[in-house]
Amino acid sequence: MDRRDFIRSGAAAGVAAVLPTIPAHAATSTAKTYEPRSLRFRPDGTFKILQFTDTHYIADNAHAARAMRNVIEMLEMEKPDLVIHTGDVIFGKPTEKSLRDILAPIAERKIPFAVAMGNHDGQYELSRKEVFDVIKTIPYNINQGVEGLYGDTNDIISILPSKGGEKCPKWVLYLFDSGDSISDPDMKGYDYIHYDQIDWYRRQSKAFQEMNGGEPVPSLAFFHIPVPEFTYGLRYDTHRDMKGNLGEDPSPANVNSGLFVAMKEQRDVQAIICGHDHDNDYAMKWRGMFLMYGRYSGGDTVYNHLKPNGARIIQLTEGEPGFRSWVRLYGGVVQQELRYPDSFRTFK
Repeated sequence: MDRRDFIRSGAAAGVAAVLPTIPAHAATSTAKTYEPRSLRFRPDGTFKILQFTDTHYIADNAHAARAMRNVIEMLEMEKPDLVIHTGDVIFGKPTEKSLRDILAPIAERKIPFAVAMGNHDGQYELSRKEVFDVIKTIPYNINQGVEGLYGDTNDIISILPSKGGEKCPKWVLYLFDSGDSISDPDMKGYDYIHYDQIDWYRRQSKAFQEMNGGEPVPSLAFFHIPVPEFTYGLRYDTHRDMKGNLGEDPSPANVNSGLFVAMKEQRDVQAIICGHDHDNDYAMKWRGMFLMYGRYSGGDTVYNHLKPNGARIIQLTEGEPGFRSWVRLYGGVVQQELRYPDSFRTFK
């Protein structure tokens, strides 16, 4: 059974201070001035992000039990400073209970978390906006959303220095809502990051650069559906280096809206980190950008051949360029212990 058939049949079955206000000119013409959430490096200068993706949870469903066990074990083993869930949190009814149940272990441990919704999250009982409204009521969720932009889970989280006083963040985390499917019948397929979202990102990126004396602030981008460059990187292999598991072709939108190029022009985003394709967990350097998948975090409510499940971890260190990343598997084994960019080289 292929990806689409499995998903179709499965669906049938079943915090911290706020950074000072970004200058008014940084807001888009349709969105109000945006105030990113901000967290701080630990006193030892580290900051750990745990990425869950594609938990595809259904409350009280035996096939989902493995997802819950995985979420709890990853939180206990890694003890992150922040959890980012890159979507497809749930995969069926009851929608609200499923959301609250699978996100509860994060809240119970008082860990700040944010969600970048996936294409399936708004397909059961509640609309995407209603799902987002539920997520925002869960304790320790730091999502805000940006009024006037396409999608709901567009957000920024800034990482401030370990010691107070300095207002400019050391790192910026961008979350984008990559939607569900394209409404235009001439461009059928998965959705894409829209122009207004890209324009918002450019303006925010420029504002951070101005705060930083004209230099780009190192950044990471998280969302569910990969951009077409994930496919380009596999096809044009003379310009890539890849580590990890490639179990299926990427499934991006059929159109390229230009997000990758915008990030290259802004010179701040070092890695794009996605989910969506359950049998991939690789990290690839292509055209100077790291294109990365999380580790499938769900159970057996949907197709998955990359067993056991697990999560990707990203660790930042204050004052050091780049970042570390690894994949922890359920049961405790660690794979892909990588340092970016030192663990990669680009073929000439």
